[in-house]
Amino acid sequence: MRPARLTVLAAAAVVATLTAVTGCAEKSDKGGDGAIHVNATDTACELSKTEFPAGKVSIEVENKGSKVTELYVLFPDDRIVAERENIGPGTKATITAEIKAGEYAFACKPGMKGDGIRTQVKATGQGGGEKRSPELDAAVASYRKYAQEQADETLPKAQAFADAVKAGDLEAAKKAYAPSRLGWERTEPVAESFGDIDPKVDVREDGLEAGQDPAKDWTGWHRLEKSLFQDGKITDGDKKLADTLITDLTDWQKKVGQAEITPTSMANGAKELLDEVATGKVTGEEERYSHTDLVDFKANLEGAQKAYELLKPTAQKNDAELVKQLDTQFAALSTLLDKYRADKNGYEFTSYDKVADAERKELSDGVNALAEPLSKLAAAVAK
Repeated sequence: MRPARLTVLAAAAVVATLTAVTGCAEKSDKGGDGAIHVNATDTACELSKTEFPAGKVSIEVENKGSKVTELYVLFPDDRIVAERENIGPGTKATITAEIKAGEYAFACKPGMKGDGIRTQVKATGQGGGEKRSPELDAAVASYRKYAQEQADETLPKAQAFADAVKAGDLEAAKKAYAPSRLGWERTEPVAESFGDIDPKVDVREDGLEAGQDPAKDWTGWHRLEKSLFQDGKITDGDKKLADTLITDLTDWQKKVGQAEITPTSMANGAKELLDEVATGKVTGEEERYSHTDLVDFKANLEGAQKAYELLKPTAQKNDAELVKQLDTQFAALSTLLDKYRADKNGYEFTSYDKVADAERKELSDGVNALAEPLSKLAAAVAK
């Protein structure tokens, strides 16, 4: 899972934040190039414009603060339209997104914590709903079908995991844990489009929102992972959590067909997922108790590559050199990961606590080598 999700602010806090930020937003308008420029600091999130034509939108973010920041474009109900995480101090990032006419919020998140500094924006006109090329329509339809297949395949695997937990069979539950997560990890490029399912099923303890109680509010795979692999026991509470996991995953299965998926959200999601791999999975933070990080890593790579392969025909027409780079880097990272397979075609990998620091560095370098060209895919698709 990516870092903690943004939650809805209290009404008074929203009004205060929007008034303070919007008041200075127009002052940073650079104008002329059509992009929305965002100046992010540790205390402010200034936009060059708060009203813009709907359609394909370019957002240029510059972090002028001292903390790593993130930028989110949010629907009114907090679902994420587009995002860019891990924007370091003194660096810039570009986000290309398809935004339909309507009202949204831009949220800067200095320190990558809290609810973010929000500004209301409005996309006007008829853009964003225009007919895409047949190739891109087919890409979206195929990725939705892929995501649905992953959800459908996950439920029986997750049920086997839950049944082992409820039976109190510690070893069987441990064995079923990683396989039950494969489908979810493959669909993480578009996980944000599934609403609040992500924090319900895949949050780590340190990803809980401020004020949440781990004993009451922490649900999902990682809560059970801790019981199984660190505590070494299954409690009555864990058995109830196993049922909750199945309820939430069933909800996810139903939401796939309704999810807001676009070519740019596929491209941006694949890139953000690689960033998450670099900051969470390569470091061993994701599966800190089970050490099954490489299983997640492989599934994430497969999901990102599926999105890329579906968008590749359009990207090839618009930026053949980028496609060449991406083909090379996807193949290189896949080959590197396969070094750690315990079986040739399955999903048993070396326990991550057995992977030395130098090898982790090699994996990190491989991820970063892919993430750099992947960050350009959305722009290539949107040309």
